[in-house]
Amino acid sequence: MQTNEPLNTSSIQAFIQQVKGAEASRAKDIRMDITQAKNLAFTLGIVMARLNGDLEQIIAKKANTEETVEVQLDGGSSW
Repeated sequence: MQTNEPLNTSSIQAFIQQVKGAEASRAKDIRMDITQAKNLAFTLGIVMARLNGDLEQIIAKKANTEETVEVQLDGGSSW
């Protein structure tokens, strides 16, 4: 089932901002509650599934196309 609904990547963006903030303050670790972790995991799963589906479609389209190569030989007379 392929859908083109927009992805809500706010949990990924929040995680990236949290890591940036921790790096800026030279923190040694970051913490998130289980709800944030669950949302991040689900969002990453959806993003990866969408990317995998897109890749499969590209491969299927490439496998179904035939490439025609035409070669003309003139016996070397135009050298």
